[in-house]
Amino acid sequence: MDAIETVVPLDMGEAEEAVRSALGAQGFGVLTEIDVAATLKARLGVDRSPLKILGACNPQIAHRALEIDPSASLLLPCNVVLEPAAGGTRVAMADPRALMGAGELSDLAEEAARLLVAVAGSLPAA
Repeated sequence: MDAIETVVPLDMGEAEEAVRSALGAQGFGVLTEIDVAATLKARLGVDRSPLKILGACNPQIAHRALEIDPSASLLLPCNVVLEPAAGGTRVAMADPRALMGAGELSDLAEEAARLLVAVAGSLPAA
C-alpha cells in the first residue's frame, strides 16, 4: 500500500505526542486509537512488537468528501501507524491518493495528501 512515511528519532510515546501535535496543526483530530500489540495479547495471547494505529480525521475534508460521495465513509478516518524502527519510530500514513484514486474525490485526495506530507515533514528527522 502506498504510504506517506518517515522515521523519527523518538521512542513510541514521544513519537505519538509529536504526531498528534503535527496532525492538530494541520486540522486533523485523532478519533480512534488501537493498540494492536495489546489487543493481540489480550485476545490471542500473542506477543508482538508495539504497533499503534491512530484514526485521524480532518473534519472539513471529511465533510466535503461525504458531500461528493457518501461511500467515502469507507475511507474514514485516515490511518496513522506507529511502530518501532531502527533509530526510533516509523510513522506511516495511508496515502489518500492511492485510496481515492481518480474521479470526483481526486482533488480532495491531493489536498489531504498535501496536509499529511506536511505532518510528516514537521516531525523530527532521524
